[in-house]
Amino acid sequence: MLTKSLTLTEQVARQLASDIADGVHAVGAKLPSGRVLAEQYGVSAAVIREATERLRAQGLIQSRQGAGSTVVSRTGAQGFQVSTGIAVDRKKLASVYELRMELEGGAAALAAVRSTPEDLDAMEAALASLQAHLDHPETGVEHDIAFHVAIATATHNSYYQDLLQYLNLQLRLAVSTARSNSRLQEGLTAVVHQEHVAVFDAIRGRDPDRARQAAIRHLQQAAGRLQLDLLSPAASHIS
Repeated sequence: MLTKSLTLTEQVARQLASDIADGVHAVGAKLPSGRVLAEQYGVSAAVIREATERLRAQGLIQSRQGAGSTVVSRTGAQGFQVSTGIAVDRKKLASVYELRMELEGGAAALAAVRSTPEDLDAMEAALASLQAHLDHPETGVEHDIAFHVAIATATHNSYYQDLLQYLNLQLRLAVSTARSNSRLQEGLTAVVHQEHVAVFDAIRGRDPDRARQAAIRHLQQAAGRLQLDLLSPAASHIS
């Protein structure tokens, strides 16, 4: 039975992890398809994607494009984790935003050097979808995160991809909150969108320094919209 005390994603991820631990889904076996799991739990495909990404970040499953998800361990990794309560702990949330600034700034710089035409097409498509859904509460979040994931993919460094995708999933509530706040102020969603465009333009222009600064500036502005207490640009040596 799904309860309201946890998000749907947390509930589904915990139940799947419990089933894996109990041997319902054996090591080496494939998980049911996303469509089957969505029907089983009565949730959307997006919730299933988020839940399986959490299991992948915990080292319980591995996913391959077109091949589904395979169980690789009955117990989760004990390494780097972000608390599921991060979105309601402002100090911890600020710390994670500081981490994101360094990571995503570096990712944008690498993408400016390494991105392929296909990578640029993926970023541009994510931006176009985001622009078309600027004021949509759920779809806008999905496209916002997709843009950041596309940048991570363009680094062609799997560690950037895995870690940044994990952080974006953990911070989905914060992204949603920030976008909700932006919608309360007329014209602010368009301003936020231009921050994304600035990052993309720098990457497309093959300017790693400008790409790094644009990505960091965007995250600083996002943290500011959430009224988080971060170091100033001068103090963090990024101006």
